[in-house]
Amino acid sequence: MTRVTFTGAALALPVVAAGTASALEGDGTYTVASGDTLSGIAEEQGVEGGWKELYDLNTAVIGDDPNLLQVGDELRLTSEQAVLPVEGGTRTAGFAASGDHWAEGHTGQDFAVPVGTRVEAALEGTVVSAGWGDSFGYEIVVKHGADGYTHYAHLSQIDVSEGESVGTGDRIGASGATGNVTGPHLHFEVRTSPEYGSAVDPVDWLREHGARI
Repeated sequence: MTRVTFTGAALALPVVAAGTASALEGDGTYTVASGDTLSGIAEEQGVEGGWKELYDLNTAVIGDDPNLLQVGDELRLTSEQAVLPVEGGTRTAGFAASGDHWAEGHTGQDFAVPVGTRVEAALEGTVVSAGWGDSFGYEIVVKHGADGYTHYAHLSQIDVSEGESVGTGDRIGASGATGNVTGPHLHFEVRTSPEYGSAVDPVDWLREHGARI
């Protein structure tokens, strides 16, 4: 760890496509490969509740037809509940809010907290970047497999490094006022892909993943 301080039966139908060997990822996801079925994956990986639970966890990825798995899709294997990235913060600028400090709608949810407040991983995953993020200041991005990416911005301290696995609720840094800010706060953002423009409402995401907010 690096610390840096700053100021169904039908479901037996296999996938028909070329692919590499299936793999259970370290972040609690499974990558679909040729020949995979929901029932087979659920049995092999010991998913509680079987293929129906696996389908419920991944409806957004699979779509309306559980037979239509796509090679390369990442499926969630557990329904672990998320936690808030900070405790005791006041929600300020919300998703899609207008403001003078961004060109379009606000891409995340802000939590007003004092500098140095503990910041936690909202869900288990893998750190894909940790460092300077221009207007986001010091920022951490965590990948959660099929659950997307969470961003933690304007930090004063980073306690993790790229490639590190983190658990739900693990300390990853401390809040601050770096980058484009008007005062101390945590900017929490959720994206469906690494690309800018894929942000979704983080409050909805937290609620969908069982967090109380």
